[in-house]
Amino acid sequence: MSRMLFANLPVEDITATRVFFDRLGFTFNEMFCDENTACLEINEQTFVMLLEKPRFQDFINDEICDTSSAREVLLCVSADSRDAVDRLVDDAITAGGTEWVTAGSKKAQEEMGEFSHTRAFRDLDNHVWEVMWMDVAAAAKQWAPESEAATQA
Repeated sequence: MSRMLFANLPVEDITATRVFFDRLGFTFNEMFCDENTACLEINEQTFVMLLEKPRFQDFINDEICDTSSAREVLLCVSADSRDAVDRLVDDAITAGGTEWVTAGSKKAQEEMGEFSHTRAFRDLDNHVWEVMWMDVAAAAKQWAPESEAATQA
């Protein structure tokens, strides 16, 4: 079964948010956009609905997470190369976002080794977007011996 994914994020200013993601090269599905909402298209099956906070509040019965001090979700998008990871994060910083690094993200990067490259940024509303490239064949080779040993035990 093929499923579509619509992640929903609250934002302060839909116009500024659209400009930010447009500068990063993302596109929007205008069929699902209005003065309070922008539908950020990741691919033909995956979308991030960016909703101004009052519109987002229409869908929930509790508080909106304060992203300046808490994290409810980490979004991760893939890139085609190490350089593409760096370009996207650098573009996000130039467009008004900030780089996001924690001890945990550094540790995860170290554990992934040479076959992966990850960086992250916070958008205008402090939502964290990880950008990741991985050489899947190299990762499979590195992890295969562990997987085989575990199944033989």
